[in-house]
Amino acid sequence: MKRTYLGEFEEIVLLAVAVMQGEAYGVAVMHDIVEQTGRDLRLNQVHSALHRLEEKGMVKSRLGEPTAERGGKRKRLFVVTAYGERTLQEIHHVRLNFWDKLTNPFKLAADL
Repeated sequence: MKRTYLGEFEEIVLLAVAVMQGEAYGVAVMHDIVEQTGRDLRLNQVHSALHRLEEKGMVKSRLGEPTAERGGKRKRLFVVTAYGERTLQEIHHVRLNFWDKLTNPFKLAADL
């Protein structure tokens, strides 16, 4: 199977969705990424990434129940698909292989 590559931001969004285990929606994903990375994010950036990931088949969504705290609006909840999970595992594996090949990563940074 041809591998679909993810940009760094899409990977982080996909990881955030995976961590939330069925409770991921735009605002929650944005807050989690801001907390974990310190990035300055806008909600439309997260929504765009979630839309792209859904088009790639790495997440799927459904509408949750309406809530009073949201004025009766429903949240679009996201979960990672098997394909998305497999992609995250491949990315993790590639990164670990590169890190394992570094004999002294801190010395490399000091030599620059």
